[in-house]
Amino acid sequence: MELHEDMSPADVVLLLSSVPERTSDLVNWLDDGQLRYRHGPAFPTLANLIAHLADAGPKVDALLRRAHLEGQTTADVRAAIDPGHDGELTRPLRETLEDFARVRRRTVDLLHGWGSSEWERTVTEPGGGQTTLLDVCRLVARHEMAHIAQIRNLSALLPEPQELGPARPDMNGG
Repeated sequence: MELHEDMSPADVVLLLSSVPERTSDLVNWLDDGQLRYRHGPAFPTLANLIAHLADAGPKVDALLRRAHLEGQTTADVRAAIDPGHDGELTRPLRETLEDFARVRRRTVDLLHGWGSSEWERTVTEPGGGQTTLLDVCRLVARHEMAHIAQIRNLSALLPEPQELGPARPDMNGG
């Protein structure tokens, strides 16, 4: 499945449910220095990206719950999925990832109970455009998968740890 294709509700739920685990798999082995390493001025740190995903999770969950349970018809979708990239991890990595996974399980449990009428329910965004809840979830899934790719790429490009022990003798005789 390509992410630019229209995803079915089952595809969306599968992708959304996989984000916390994929994120954990990519970053659990990193130390604090690696999480806070900035590849360049225009790049977020891995900690920024993890904080971004973890901050957006409850906002997306709340948006979907309000639309589903309270019948709310307006929603700032962009603000929910993109609360900013400059956030820092304020709690330990493991705790942040566990909370993100817990919130996402709750969201996925909600989505599993939806029928076609719920997926096709529309919400109006602040700019006046209307979108279905399925399209909201597709947007969230694409957005988060892009961040998973970004996390994978940034972790692959981390500098090798430097050995700070005593200098080794020169093996070339010089």
